[in-house]
Amino acid sequence: MWPGLVGKGSAGAEPGLDLDTMLDLTAKAKVNGIKFDGVDIFLFDPHISIDISDEGLKQIADKVQARGFVVGSVVAPVWPPTGGGSAMGTEEDRKNFVTQVRKACRIAQKLRQLGARPYGIVRIDSACSVTDWDHDPEWNTQLIADTFREAAAVAEGHGERLAAEGEICWGGMHSWREMLRLLELVDLPQTVGFQADMAHTLLYTLGYNSEKDALLPQGFDWTDREPLDAALRELTAALRPWTIDFHVAQNDATVKGSGSHDKTGRHCLATDPNGKLDIPHHAGFWLRDQEATSLKASATSAGMAACSRTR
Repeated sequence: MWPGLVGKGSAGAEPGLDLDTMLDLTAKAKVNGIKFDGVDIFLFDPHISIDISDEGLKQIADKVQARGFVVGSVVAPVWPPTGGGSAMGTEEDRKNFVTQVRKACRIAQKLRQLGARPYGIVRIDSACSVTDWDHDPEWNTQLIADTFREAAAVAEGHGERLAAEGEICWGGMHSWREMLRLLELVDLPQTVGFQADMAHTLLYTLGYNSEKDALLPQGFDWTDREPLDAALRELTAALRPWTIDFHVAQNDATVKGSGSHDKTGRHCLATDPNGKLDIPHHAGFWLRDQEATSLKASATSAGMAACSRTR
């Protein structure tokens, strides 16, 4: 349900799409007879208030189930404009971050109890910019790791797991090497893992916001598939062991931002002629290990496919 709200509604931005409209669009989507199994939800007004009552959650569960869906992942509104705070900010900022995670975990747990959410994670990020992080990279990454560990303790108490989505717009998560370093510092692989989105991780290989971590050279010839495959193999080998949620998506190697949302990997239709990924082939890099063994425990999200279609 993410694209109904993110970067929408503010001055100069596209209008938002309400929850019922987003659910109906997803329910009507069909390709060769195949439809979506469920949705990921964003816990923010006007879709779903982070302070929603149990009765309100029952109504949300009924709406979702009436369309034959389940809920997968829930997005915790951890950013300052939505009531959260920077994971590397002041004590109050970090307290607000953890509070939003606590509220999100309560909602996730309740939806599971209502039978509307048989699987899924709680999505987080560092809620801070790359520019601010870059003032003191070592200290700021340590602060983010400390905040993530506090949030992990909350998640464990609700029987939930946290997935940090790697995007080039989030400080300390803006390159594949920094993302890996952060996960290793947190060091709670059973509770805090990586959410891989193919549209965002493609940008990792190009070194957006972190040129030193690029795996492909500037001016790369996209018709030459071997270097791209090699770069994605190196990337996935590093982050696959941490990956607990996976989004199949396409990207045209450009960035996009809207409204207050900073630029990050631009999603486009799977059939977009400018798309740079061979989706089934490159998805396999995430879903199979280096010995080509299928990773049955990987949690594949239905939600990002919906986002790719509606953006």
